[in-house]
Amino acid sequence: MSKEAAEPVKELFTDLSLYLLGAQNRVEKAFFRFFDSLFPLVYTRLINPGMMDLSEEYMECLRQTRQDINPFGRYSKETVMELAKSLRASRTFNQALGMGVEVLNATEHAVLTKECIRGLVKMQYCPHCQGLTLIRPCEGYCLNVMRGCFASVSELDIHWREYIYTLEYLTNEMAVTHDLELALLGIRYSINEAILQAQLNGPQLSATVSMCT
Repeated sequence: MSKEAAEPVKELFTDLSLYLLGAQNRVEKAFFRFFDSLFPLVYTRLINPGMMDLSEEYMECLRQTRQDINPFGRYSKETVMELAKSLRASRTFNQALGMGVEVLNATEHAVLTKECIRGLVKMQYCPHCQGLTLIRPCEGYCLNVMRGCFASVSELDIHWREYIYTLEYLTNEMAVTHDLELALLGIRYSINEAILQAQLNGPQLSATVSMCT
C-alpha cells in the first residue's frame, strides 16, 4: 500500500510547502484531500484486502464518503489542528522576514540629497586636505551629518524595533509550542494511528459504505 500512497503523500507535502511560501491554499483542505485519497486504499487493502478490480466510480464513492463516516476518528482532526498551528507560525515568520528584506533594500538604496553628499564629502575628506589622514570626524559632527542625510529613514527606528521584537516573539513561540520540525515528524505517528483506528472499525465501515456497491 505504501507505493500506492506515495502520490497522495507527495501532493500533501507539495500543498504544505506552497502554503509556507505564501500560497492561498488552506492546510485543512490539503489534509482533507489527503485523507480522502487515503481512505480508499485503507479500505480496499487493509480492511477488505480481497477486493480486486474496483471501478473508478467505486473508489470515488469511497473518497466522497470519507468525511461523512469519519473512519480515522479523532486522529485526522488532531493531526490537522496541531500541524496547522505550526505551519501558520512558520508562514508568518517567513513572510515577516521577507518584509524585513524589502525594507532593508529600500533603505539601502535611499536617494541622498546634494546637501547630504556635500556634508559627507566634507566630513570624510576635509582633514585630508590638511594632511590629517588618520583623524576621524568628531562624534557630534558625524551624528549631525548622518541625522541630516537619513532623517526620513530614522523615522523607521521605532517601527523597526517593534518588528525585531515581534520576530523574537515568533521565534520563541516556534521553538516552544509551534515547533514545525516536531510537528512534521509527528505526522507519521498520527497517520499510523488513524489507519489503525479505521482497521479496528472495519466491520462498521464495511456496513456503512455498502451503498457504494
